[in-house]
Amino acid sequence: MKDVYIDDEVLKNDSSYLEFINNNPGFGYLKIRASSINEAIPVSDINIRVSKVIGNNNVIFYEGKTDNSGMINDIVLPAPRAISNDEEVPKFTEYKLEAIKGNMRQEYTISICCSITIIQYINVIPSIGDVS
Repeated sequence: MKDVYIDDEVLKNDSSYLEFINNNPGFGYLKIRASSINEAIPVSDINIRVSKVIGNNNVIFYEGKTDNSGMINDIVLPAPRAISNDEEVPKFTEYKLEAIKGNMRQEYTISICCSITIIQYINVIPSIGDVS
């Protein structure tokens, strides 16, 4: 399986990707909040990658780093259409989120629904070498 970025030309003709987009015509939003010591200290420069396996590709929808406040705001991800019936369970699409900094590597499965913002908290446990 190879990594393919969302804007790669290869995806324009990939039947699995086209089916995925057809099934996920809406958009949901993801915010990242990375901190240490029970959310007291924001953690910057954590590498974040959001991806999903579609067909034979690992499609990378987002790559970036947390800012000085430990945040990344408004990552836009494809999601199923919103349901207007309150009696139905909203449909969602799952993505893999990877958070990497130094020796720390955490993985999460996140579920994105149309028009909803999900906040993913990343708790970073400082190592002895990080304490001054």
